[in-house]
Formats: sequence, structure tokens, C-alpha cells
Amino acid sequence: MMETFVLGAIQGIAEWLPVSSEGMIVLAQTLFFDASGGFAEMVAFALWLHVGTFFAALVYFWRDVVVLLRGLFGYKKADKQTKSLLNFLVVSTLISGAIGFVLLKALEGFMEVLGGQAFWVVMLVGVSLLVTGYLQLSKKVVGVRKEKDVTMRDAVVLGIVQGFAIVPGLSRSGLTVAALLLRKFHDVSSLRLSFLMSMPIVLGANIVLQAGEMTLTSESLIGLFVAFVFGLITIHGLMVFARKVNVGLFVVLFGLLTIASAFIL
Repeated sequence: MMETFVLGAIQGIAEWLPVSSEGMIVLAQTLFFDASGGFAEMVAFALWLHVGTFFAALVYFWRDVVVLLRGLFGYKKADKQTKSLLNFLVVSTLISGAIGFVLLKALEGFMEVLGGQAFWVVMLVGVSLLVTGYLQLSKKVVGVRKEKDVTMRDAVVLGIVQGFAIVPGLSRSGLTVAALLLRKFHDVSSLRLSFLMSMPIVLGANIVLQAGEMTLTSESLIGLFVAFVFGLITIHGLMVFARKVNVGLFVVLFGLLTIASAFIL
């Protein structure tokens, strides 16, 4: 029960920061809790906890979601801005889903060949954190584009980038925000677009990857609820924090410590 609570809290807090909540959960399970289920099971549980922060984001962005749903069910009558955003979300989600599915299965196979040893899991997370931290340190582009300016080219680029976030340690928000900034989007718009992108891919990943495999237990539901509560409490403050503070150096140092810890397991 304590493990579920801690992992849910990690998800609820880390989701809004560019530090890879999935990586943090896999790392915590490997280093501090029972990881006997293997790499695939750890990733599956991390994806499940994302449903909790999905609902937190749904509550926080409810106005945007209502507008998008109205546009989805009344597409022909929707204004040009809503149509562009809907097209962006649909295309980017489909591309992310395809890339993420293939990459996840490849990683699972790779870890199975290696015997699922904790050393390789921790190394994977550590190296991925270094990539995430580097991207944060290199974000110096100041853009002026906003949500209404999204194009199909943006959808393809962001779909590809988000697909790689299935790798534990590669922050979904960190990757997508960095890509949006490079595409000349304003920092506030980049954060909003990034989190709007997170909702369909999180829901889709759990439906496609976990359908028939995820067993609902009291512990899994508690973990989801804890992630939702912590996510709802922290989303506003941490989104403001993530926009104003570059956490890249912290992520790089944490990545180095993570790699070092792999050698003392």
C-alpha cells in the first residue's frame, strides 16, 4: 500500500515538470520497491498512473476540453482555430501512438534479452535523463506563435517527438515543450499545447497497450486516485515553476547520479 501511495504521489508531482514521471516511477520501483514483475510491468503501471494526472489535467483545462469536444462533434461548424487544433491533436496522437508502440515493444524485447537486470533499467533511465536535461539547458528560443498557429508540419514533428517519450527518463513534457519552442511557439502556448497533447495519448496508450492486461485492484485504483489528487493540487504551481525555472542542470546531475547508482546495485 505504501509503495502505491508513493508512486502515485511521484506521478502527481513529476508529471508537470520536465523530469519524466515515467522514469521516476520505474527508477523508484527498481531501487526502492519490488521490481520482480520486470520492465514491461513497471512501464505498464507507470502508464496506468498517468490516467490519474490525465483527469487532473482534464479538470484544469476543462474550458479548452469543452471547446475541443464541441468542435469534434460539430466539426463542420467549428471555427478555423478549433479545427486546426483538433487536426493537430489527432495527427500528432496517431503518429506518437505508432512510434511509441513500436519503441516500447522493442525496449521490452531488449530488456528481456538482457534478463531485465536492474543495472540496465537504471542505466536506461539515467542516460535518458541526461538527454532530457540537455534539452532543458539548450532551450533559449523565444517564440511568438500561439495555439491558433499550429500546422500539419507541427503535428508531424511533435507526434514524432512525443512518441519517443515512451522511453523511461525521456520527459514527454520536456521533449514536446523543447520542440514547440524550437518551432517558435511562445513559452506559455508551448506548455498548454504540450499538456493538451498529453491527454489523448495517455488515454489511447492505456486503451491500446493495457486492454485486457491491466487488472483493476484496490491498490491500482488507490495509486490512480493519489496521482489525481497530487496532480490537481500541484499542477498550477509546478507549471508556473517549470516555465520560469530551467531545471536542466538538476536533471543532468540527477541523470549522472542515476547512472552511478547502477554500478553499486
